[in-house]
Amino acid sequence: MLIHLDDDSEPFEVMLEALERSRLGVGDSLTGPDRHALLNHDADIRVRDAALNLLSYRARTRAELRKRLRQKGFHPTRIDLCLDRLEDRGLIDDASVAAAFVRDRLRHRPKGRSALTAELRTKGIAQDLAHQTIDGVFDSERTSDHDLARAAVEKWVARQNPAVLEALIDDEWSDERQKARRRLTSWLARRGFGGGIRSDAVDHAIHLATDRVGG
Repeated sequence: MLIHLDDDSEPFEVMLEALERSRLGVGDSLTGPDRHALLNHDADIRVRDAALNLLSYRARTRAELRKRLRQKGFHPTRIDLCLDRLEDRGLIDDASVAAAFVRDRLRHRPKGRSALTAELRTKGIAQDLAHQTIDGVFDSERTSDHDLARAAVEKWVARQNPAVLEALIDDEWSDERQKARRRLTSWLARRGFGGGIRSDAVDHAIHLATDRVGG
């Protein structure tokens, strides 16, 4: 709503809800304190609506919301107050977002604990919560880094062409064999799987590739 003043000041626009909160009506005079309160209400409503709009697309962590709202030009203090209110109402829940993210990764793009922790940290999840969430999801899904590494290489083997698989399983030393195995080992490392688990996963991949090439 556009607010027109009696003096020569430029009119300004506020949300209708801000007027309702300020209990102002058409024709009411607007003192300095009234104007300040009205603009404060308006800013609170705008940051809240922006946050709710972002949440309407997908669940986000508090840190993700804060970053996006800062990019929209809202004041940090006002953002934090808004996020506190949304958190109190259960509309922001970092633990739920983290758990959903980890489950999605396990089902569609298996990764080890270290990679999952790093990804959660980039989403603003505290390290303790990240570890706690990963432990909880791994327990509920009855999985481990060992299981996930094997699942990952099964998908990797299925994507490779016969030449790569033949190089991978070659009994004789060759540049091609070393290249294929280094490639797989690096791929597993980037997905957060440690040394012993990587070695077992590579052995599993060789077994799968042998069956596939032989079949």
